[in-house]
Amino acid sequence: MNSRQHAATGAARRQAMAEHVMRQGSSSVTELAETFSVSVMTVHRDLDELERQGMVRKFRGGATAQASSVFESNIVYRLTAHQEEKEAIARYVAGLVEPGNSIMLDDSTTALAVARHLGDVTPLTVVTNFLEAIKLLTGVPGIRLIALGGEYHPTHDSFLGVACVDAVEAMNTDLVIVSTSAVSDRYAFHQEQEIVLVKRAMLQSGTRRILAIDHSKLGRVALHRVAPLDVFDTIVVDSLAPGEAIDRLRERHLNVEIAEI
Repeated sequence: MNSRQHAATGAARRQAMAEHVMRQGSSSVTELAETFSVSVMTVHRDLDELERQGMVRKFRGGATAQASSVFESNIVYRLTAHQEEKEAIARYVAGLVEPGNSIMLDDSTTALAVARHLGDVTPLTVVTNFLEAIKLLTGVPGIRLIALGGEYHPTHDSFLGVACVDAVEAMNTDLVIVSTSAVSDRYAFHQEQEIVLVKRAMLQSGTRRILAIDHSKLGRVALHRVAPLDVFDTIVVDSLAPGEAIDRLRERHLNVEIAEI
């Protein structure tokens, strides 16, 4: 096998390894070595490269695609997680949108699910920094699409940084729809400060603000506070959310709506 063939084989194995970890959520080095019939050292080298690409995170004895309090999951993993819950939330949130609205969507996969329904509520102006949403909405009849620029981050498939924040701050929309990685009784959180800065700017630029979160986000915290929950006009969660968690939010006079799965 020549060097080019060897490199191609290695790249294919790493891609398959990343997909395996994303399906499982996390995997041990030993399991990966057995699954792909390679040495433990080869697995470590492959995981180092996948971590460099932002596909997985290594921990002692293995790797994970799941979020932690300080790291967000890769976009590929997030697109496959809690799909039924996100779809229920998206249908509910789309029902809150009125023809003629201007809407800002963040780079969350929940907001992307909402974007899939917006063609039914036209005419609309949609503003987003999420490349996947931009591609989805391009050419949809009745949607005026405004793409927010900035530095492209492949881990999130979105545009972030100072240029993105500046672009957001220059706008004012009727409705802002965001999601976050974690929600306590008082605050919404996210792990990465660049994303936090963009979300904060978005919340400042909207007349109405909707927080769309699946039940897995409740009762958690992450490294950075995005905003107090009382800045949101509506919080939409799926019907798998624990009743006690919903009660605690409503005790704080928050408007929590349940999207039935």
